[in-house]
Amino acid sequence: MSKRIVVALGGNAIVTEDGTASSQMASVKKTMNTLAQFVKAGDELVITHGNGPQVGNLLLQQVNGSSKGNPAMPLDTTGAMTEGSIGYWMQKGLDEVLSKEGIDKNVATIVTQTQVSDDDPAFNDPSKPIGPFYSKEEADNEKAAHPDYVFVEDAGRGYRRVVPSPKPIKITEAPVAELMLKNKMIPIVSGGGGIPVVKQSNGEFKGVEAVIDKDFSAAKLAENVNADELIILTAVDNVYVNFNKPDQKKLENVSIAELEKYIDEGQFAKGSMLPKVQAAISFVEQTNGRAIITSLDNVDKLVEGDVGTIISK
Repeated sequence: MSKRIVVALGGNAIVTEDGTASSQMASVKKTMNTLAQFVKAGDELVITHGNGPQVGNLLLQQVNGSSKGNPAMPLDTTGAMTEGSIGYWMQKGLDEVLSKEGIDKNVATIVTQTQVSDDDPAFNDPSKPIGPFYSKEEADNEKAAHPDYVFVEDAGRGYRRVVPSPKPIKITEAPVAELMLKNKMIPIVSGGGGIPVVKQSNGEFKGVEAVIDKDFSAAKLAENVNADELIILTAVDNVYVNFNKPDQKKLENVSIAELEKYIDEGQFAKGSMLPKVQAAISFVEQTNGRAIITSLDNVDKLVEGDVGTIISK
């Protein structure tokens, strides 16, 4: 039976050691070859992805090349730039893969805005590191040039700028994605969590200096397009408790209540698995669907049957 699936890709589906466009394009095409299995199985596919390394590199290039006549772009714009470039790599790669398989489907990237609340507590507690590392002196100079920037020391490696990471309220272009799905197309949506925007009193949206967690954005996207499944692809086959300990245990079919108990126990790392688990819970709570967390390598098994950590009501 055909399903509507939102697949959220982690950085391992894109990033390469040398960071060149050609190497990342090759990595993305390999990933698209894997995702094409959902299309061949008759499923409606929506793709979303991260952009952390790419936007970090772009910010570094912007900082190093900034001048009065050629100033660095603000964070919402650099987010849009990487959303477009990665989307281009993905739609190009998937187009080529589907063409070889004799599948006639249009693939297109939607440069996506994600609505957040201007009174989200995250705006008073910036926590998401972005951009390059600085020495204390360099960070002080940047702070002097940009008084609204916040810098924190990062694990003894230097100082980095941190920005708010508000929760998504709504994927504004979700109706466009739904229209594409109704017309048998494949949308690539909300890359890097989407461009964070707040709705002003005049009804217009304004981009803000923030980064939305891609997993929470993927969950909101899946909710907004009425997906049957949210599949979060990461570096491990399952969610584990007591991870990397002698009594490590993988989770397979698990309820929201069980996961919430493990969260209270501190089982999941804040910077890696915790947001994935929380995003999966959010999607399942708000819909009649289910969420799956597993690795990119497991997609072939996933198309054939259940695999990974499956979260349901």
